[in-house]
Amino acid sequence: MIAHKIELRPSRAQVAYFKQASGTARFVYNWALAEWNRQYKAGEKPTAYKLKKQFNAIKYQQFPWLELIHRDAHSTPFAQLGKAFVSFFKGVSKHPVFHKKGVHDSFQLANDKFHIEGKRVRLPVIGWIRLREPLRFQGKIMSGTVSRTASRWFLSVCVDAKPALKSKTGNEQLGVDLGIKTIMTISDGRQMQGPKSLGKNLKRLQSKSRQLSKKVKGSNNREKAKLKLSKLHYRISCQRNDFLHKATTMLVRESQAICIEDLAVGNMIKNHKLARHLMDASFGEARRQFEYKSAWYNTTLHVADRFYASSKECSSCGNIKQDLTLADRVYHCEKCGLLIDRDFNAALNLQKQLPMASREVKPVDSTVSLYEAGTKSVRLSA
Repeated sequence: MIAHKIELRPSRAQVAYFKQASGTARFVYNWALAEWNRQYKAGEKPTAYKLKKQFNAIKYQQFPWLELIHRDAHSTPFAQLGKAFVSFFKGVSKHPVFHKKGVHDSFQLANDKFHIEGKRVRLPVIGWIRLREPLRFQGKIMSGTVSRTASRWFLSVCVDAKPALKSKTGNEQLGVDLGIKTIMTISDGRQMQGPKSLGKNLKRLQSKSRQLSKKVKGSNNREKAKLKLSKLHYRISCQRNDFLHKATTMLVRESQAICIEDLAVGNMIKNHKLARHLMDASFGEARRQFEYKSAWYNTTLHVADRFYASSKECSSCGNIKQDLTLADRVYHCEKCGLLIDRDFNAALNLQKQLPMASREVKPVDSTVSLYEAGTKSVRLSA
């Protein structure tokens, strides 16, 4: 199951319908959640199916405006609420909360309710809409979701794609150390400096946040300021994801096996001095991309144990340096006298965790910036 998120190019009338359909989905979800809470307090056992049947019996009498919106927008929220409560009862997530206007505006469509032809899609009620790019993946379309980010609207198409391995450009065995100062340090000596988009745009974010806080709630000026802030957040996320996609694709495509760390990001961000930098580096997203792209390129991905001391262990003699701190950027082994970059030492140790990794490592003293050199060679192809 692969999802391809494509930007839409709708007209003003189509944008107005998107807003109405998203509002309808939000209204139905909140109605179902409120009814679920009421029935549960009354000692009943509500289910998503019972609530949907109850709502269908009264929806056009009590809410006649629903006839203007396609029925998928006010039928799929019940399944979403059911999944939310299943996760809650399993202890995976918290109790479902009411949806707010302007936050994650979206609505879903069944696979037989829309049709894609090249760079356009036909949606119910509003007809054909242009797409920024055609659908990348071949297979059976399972569902579609129209969502809004800042001022842009997207169609996420879930496809049951046939597995097809992509061609490789190398056969290396690499260890990849994730860090803050250098986002990725590779065991062959390369260092990938990330864009650090949040840090570079922090002053602009603070300025626009202050402007938003001074606007009167419910005014048009507040909506304008809110839109400007959301556009800046979207720009920052795009810069971060662009780097991660290029870096992970390049490494997976040129490798036979990769070893990364199992980082406890949730515990790491409890350090308030490093939390913003850790979130800007987005270690969790990097691991997610490594996992699914490794399957695409038939690359073995090995995740080292969370308690493996990759930074404290000497890559030459195996000595453990217990007094190593975050301020020590250069690793100095008192036993064998090795003097090496801290992150590079960790990358070499991660490489040794691979079963087929070569013990003879020849470091290459080089620094790679995906925004200065070699950008075309690492751009995603499909």
